[in-house]
Amino acid sequence: MDHFMTLYSDAAKTSVGFFWKAAWAFVVGYSISAMIQAFVPKQRLTKRMGEAGLKSVSLATLFGTISSSCSFAALATARSLVLKGAHFITAVAFMFASTNLVIELGIMILVFLGWQFLAAEIIGGLLLIAISSILIQMTYPKRWIDAAREKVQQESESEEEDFDWRKRIRSLDGWAMVGHRFVMEWKMVWQEIVVGFTIAGVIATFVPDWFWKTLFLADQAKAHPSNFLIALENAVVAPFVAACTFIGSMGNIPLATVLNSGGVLFAGIMGFIYSDLMVPPLVKVNAKYYGWRVALYVAVVMFVSIVLTALILHYAFYFTGMMPESARQVEEVTQFKVDYTLFLNVAAIVIVGAMNWLSRRHARGMSGGHHDHGDKKWSLQDIVTSAAIVWVVGGLLLFASYQLGG
Repeated sequence: MDHFMTLYSDAAKTSVGFFWKAAWAFVVGYSISAMIQAFVPKQRLTKRMGEAGLKSVSLATLFGTISSSCSFAALATARSLVLKGAHFITAVAFMFASTNLVIELGIMILVFLGWQFLAAEIIGGLLLIAISSILIQMTYPKRWIDAAREKVQQESESEEEDFDWRKRIRSLDGWAMVGHRFVMEWKMVWQEIVVGFTIAGVIATFVPDWFWKTLFLADQAKAHPSNFLIALENAVVAPFVAACTFIGSMGNIPLATVLNSGGVLFAGIMGFIYSDLMVPPLVKVNAKYYGWRVALYVAVVMFVSIVLTALILHYAFYFTGMMPESARQVEEVTQFKVDYTLFLNVAAIVIVGAMNWLSRRHARGMSGGHHDHGDKKWSLQDIVTSAAIVWVVGGLLLFASYQLGG
């Protein structure tokens, strides 16, 4: 029992350590994302996504890159693109881009995993979109997609009117909109972040290294990093591990750090990072939007694309000598000390305060009524998030008691 309680306190401390390391990255990333969303007219992009050609896919990729990194928001926006007449290939390209190529995710990967993984994420994200587009083009189930489009045609969504970005960026109202977007982004992802970082801390502490070494054939991979069957096994297993965690795009980077320190092959790490859209809740959301046939079809396309992308990246980095030589240890990432992280987090707190002030100003400027209807029902995500918070707080109190007790 004493051993469990010690592990419990260490898990809570590790979860908070993960968040401490990433807090400034979240704030900077979402601030930039909010500015792009507020100041870049997106209506012109959505009008040009009706074809399956290179231009439409490129625009969808660009649109995804400047959009939210929240997995659920990515699916909702992709659905609205389909509703507005976008080709299904461009909708899938948008989903991949908005969860794999956004600025805040890149900063997180750089902080937790290093520049090689960031380079791989960008290159692989583009490759992932290209491969998925080709696969859908080759296997396009026209009857299924037409039925899915009819399913979403019943709903409508108001379009954002075009605007002069130069005028908006010079106005306080424009920056108030940035604050509003920033707060809305956090409201969409904070539960995912809390649960993701909590799970990462639990897995980093409770799951022994031998489990990952066995699951991903780490010893064999270390001896034979170019072995195709080992690389294939890592790339195939990684999406299933991601699916079992139920963590979305921003929450799975700390867990990728755990896998990295556990000796998982490069192909496995990248396969895990790209699998954020394959977690069961997101597949279920797609089923709600398009029906189960299309949702499972998209999941299969994603799985095949992820495996192929992970393998291509693995061998491209291996043969160019850019493969990460050593794993960044979890202890190194989660330590608390006076360094650049401290000062960046202090600056992040100032930014958060400014964004909240701007958001409140935006809310006061809105003329139309409001929000809360008072009887919000708790969802499964609310319950899981609350449980994660209780777990972390309890673990921190236990850790503090150990420290005070000598």
